[in-house]
Amino acid sequence: MKKRFFLTAPLAFCIAGALPVCCFGQSSAGGLGIAVGAGTLGAGIEAATAVTRKSNVRVGFNYFKYSDTFTKSSDNITFNGTLKLESAEVLFDQYIVGPIHISAGTMIYDGNQGTASASVPAGQSFTLNDVTYYSGSSAPVTGTGSIAARKVAPEVLIGFGNLLPRNTHHFTANFELGVAFQGSPNAMLNLAGSACAGGPGLNCSSIASTPAVLANVQAEQTKLNNSLAPFKYYPIVRLTFGYKF
Repeated sequence: MKKRFFLTAPLAFCIAGALPVCCFGQSSAGGLGIAVGAGTLGAGIEAATAVTRKSNVRVGFNYFKYSDTFTKSSDNITFNGTLKLESAEVLFDQYIVGPIHISAGTMIYDGNQGTASASVPAGQSFTLNDVTYYSGSSAPVTGTGSIAARKVAPEVLIGFGNLLPRNTHHFTANFELGVAFQGSPNAMLNLAGSACAGGPGLNCSSIASTPAVLANVQAEQTKLNNSLAPFKYYPIVRLTFGYKF
């Protein structure tokens, strides 16, 4: 996916530059703008060109990565996680009054995801579906988790600003907010090792071969997916600063 993302980027910029330029209050030579900014999709870069007197088309690319270690207090399971925001967009901006515009488009690549490795030290208690277990001493509990959404998502935004102002100004700013309809993110949780149901070192069994424990792992995964349901509407807030050539 990452390889395809970086191969797509230059092609999209070429397409944007080749689209027809039609502006007012300026020469046709001023029909290309580039901006950088940041928001809930990460740090980004955009390119835009005019289509009509009151509309532009934009392509954008966003990226952000953050790693941390945390313990889920309700379960007492430690996760070493990484959040990665990576996306590519194509947007059509229709200007209504002055710099106020409505934008519709598509996140043609939604690589936003979270991954994590899980661990529970030997003898430490942890909870699955409100059932308490203890991590086995001979095979402490380990595992993996992931959260991801579908790879293509429609977008609708409203904003203030124009990367291609129809005057002699060159430096621009644009603030916008909206939503990407990415569908409910899908969470996956996998645990391995041994879990002890009777206390530290007591009544221990392999998680992979114990249906009752596996059922509780699945129940935890279901809870996580239910909690992620509101994020099927991913909020977009973004501020960019650009230059019109």
